[in-house]
Amino acid sequence: MTLECFKAYDIRGRVPDQLNEDVAYAIGLAYARFLNPRKVVVGHDIRLCSPDLTDQLVEGLNDAGVDVVHIGQCGTEEIYFATEHFKMDGGIVVTASHNPKDYNGMKLVREESKPISGDTGLNDIREMAEEWLSGDRKRGSTGTRGTLSQLAHRDDYLDRLMSHVNLETVKPLRIVVNAGNGAAGPVLDGLAKRLPFKFIRLHHEPDGSFPHGVPNPLLVENRKPTADAILQNKADLGIAWDGDFDRCFFFDENARFIEGYYIVGLLAEAFLQRNEGAAVVHDPRLTWNTVDIVNATGGRAVMSKTGHAFIKERMRLENAVYGGEMSAHHYFRDFAYCDSGMVPWLLVTQLMSDKDLSMAQLVDERMALFPASGEINRRVDDAAAVLTAIESRFQGDAESVDHTDGLSMVMGDWRFNVRMSNTEPVVRLNVESRGDETLMQAKTQQVLALLGGEPA
Repeated sequence: MTLECFKAYDIRGRVPDQLNEDVAYAIGLAYARFLNPRKVVVGHDIRLCSPDLTDQLVEGLNDAGVDVVHIGQCGTEEIYFATEHFKMDGGIVVTASHNPKDYNGMKLVREESKPISGDTGLNDIREMAEEWLSGDRKRGSTGTRGTLSQLAHRDDYLDRLMSHVNLETVKPLRIVVNAGNGAAGPVLDGLAKRLPFKFIRLHHEPDGSFPHGVPNPLLVENRKPTADAILQNKADLGIAWDGDFDRCFFFDENARFIEGYYIVGLLAEAFLQRNEGAAVVHDPRLTWNTVDIVNATGGRAVMSKTGHAFIKERMRLENAVYGGEMSAHHYFRDFAYCDSGMVPWLLVTQLMSDKDLSMAQLVDERMALFPASGEINRRVDDAAAVLTAIESRFQGDAESVDHTDGLSMVMGDWRFNVRMSNTEPVVRLNVESRGDETLMQAKTQQVLALLGGEPA
């Protein structure tokens, strides 16, 4: 049996044909066999099938002799937090984040919330799970069965989040918050009791039937409710999250969606002002703005392959204070080198308060200096052949060519990255220029013409 739900750095597949209760049980057994942990924390997102899949995952872990601590419905980062904070031997969250509602998945970590990816054991776990599923599928403990207990972690988690806010200086901002009926709502309610902000809540209640569509603010059609509410309520800021809230997305006071790329630079500058000379890790898709800010602030910019497991590994290697991806994943050394969708917006509200600037004022100059296309997705028949053809077309003009992740090429005042997705059957394109919006737009269309395919 081949498990197609195992990806480059997590587990994700359709339910029930690619991921079901037997597969979840087998993953529990295999995770235990691979890591040999004593105590593991588990939790799940708001998808309708997540509780049952989690129960079977727990059964597999318990049958393998592992004690399981269950934190219930949560965001992915709450598993990261609990694993590190309570000194667990590992953690697993059942989630498919922003995938369609007939999907589910898992993200796996070991001690200190170190990710388990294809390079660090995920393939071994897949092979062990496949072995059990292809055999006689005997259930039950062969030794001492593990225990199951509950853990009330939320207050400690909120305390960690609040460490990024100075209540003496943060201003009482009006903020539109759109949880997308995902897992963010209860955490926002907990923070609301501790913060001076006025929250205008949209799609707030967790609902795995996704009555307002799959929570993915990268989809343009999902942004309108947040944008409209900002204008209607004259809010200072808008924030939207994906389903497991490991990513957050920003709108300024004019309801303009702010690409995650510019938030990376904003947070990099904030951290380097407090951590002189530190390393900042970034992905290769859009780079010029981040590198320019890091160099100007006396830091060290380090490029890593795209993906949470790769970013975290590189951050640990470099002892980086912060890591950011243009896809709105933000990673923090003081959060076990993990990504959080709550820490970034708390930091941004603190910056707005300390600098007495609006969201637009924080990013306008950087957006003009380095205009970017935003990520454009295409479905193509032969992605490898398309990337080869694009490289051949621009080879004569290129000042540099990089294959850290896909294909990155620099041609004077513009550059692009085109790469095959690790999680979806699409090719992703990003283009940026140095201060020339017209050039960026023209070159985007040129590369898209070479890319072909259908919009994804």
